[in-house]
Amino acid sequence: MGDVTFLFLIMFIIAGFAFLPLGYFIKKFSEENGKPFGETEPHGDSESWVLTMAEKLIHTITGAVAKK
Repeated sequence: MGDVTFLFLIMFIIAGFAFLPLGYFIKKFSEENGKPFGETEPHGDSESWVLTMAEKLIHTITGAVAKK
């Protein structure tokens, strides 16, 4: 087997492993009618201290900017 053929085969195998996650995502996305991760909770419905603190910070900054 020639050097170029061997190099092509090795690069083809590496490319296959590189695109494996993309193929898995496409497979899961097409199986579940556009929901690759199943039923997930919509954003913003659950309360958490991080969201509360971020919201307070945003209101504080926008209030400070509006006063200037």
